[in-house]
Amino acid sequence: MESALAQNGQSPMQRLYDLGLINGSLIAVHATQLNDDEIALLAQVGATIVHCPESNLKLASGFCPVAHCLAAGVNVALGTDGAASNNDLDMLGEMRTAALLGKAVAKNASAIPAVTALRMATINGAKALGLADKIGSLEIGKAADVIAIDLSELETQPLYCPISQIVYAASRQQVTDVWVAGEHLLKSRKLTTFDMSELNAITAKWQARLMGE
Repeated sequence: MESALAQNGQSPMQRLYDLGLINGSLIAVHATQLNDDEIALLAQVGATIVHCPESNLKLASGFCPVAHCLAAGVNVALGTDGAASNNDLDMLGEMRTAALLGKAVAKNASAIPAVTALRMATINGAKALGLADKIGSLEIGKAADVIAIDLSELETQPLYCPISQIVYAASRQQVTDVWVAGEHLLKSRKLTTFDMSELNAITAKWQARLMGE
């Protein structure tokens, strides 16, 4: 922010606006340095913020005022950023972190309830891509994108509110099945279209290559 102001006399967001890039197609990733006017502008044009809380924590790069953005009408989706700044790329973990961090940033324990975090990870992401009529929720006419989460584990018992339990207590190890556009890609925690031995060999090869071996 300081270098942008020194170089251009403008915040990055203001410069993007002057260049005509602040519009309904904008996907602003991280968005950790927003002021009230910029939040209002994003809401006005229908832009999207992709919140990456665990990356922000690892890089100590500031935090998006998610509760404020949502209250202003901004579409806020959820992302992980890359493996270099978010090692596990775990969307269930990201939901939990988003919900907890959002409360701390807003200084409000009721900010970012579990259902909001779930929407950020699903339908809000579909809206960001302009695909909300095709994906992002379980509705007739949309793609059959479904995951099954086993909540019978001791860690997620007793069960009162499934959404709250998924966001605050479940882990990705409890995802048993995944269907994408109706295709069963994960069955009883086994990948159906990949060979694990081959994947492990590719991983080892790239590890050695990146280490210069």
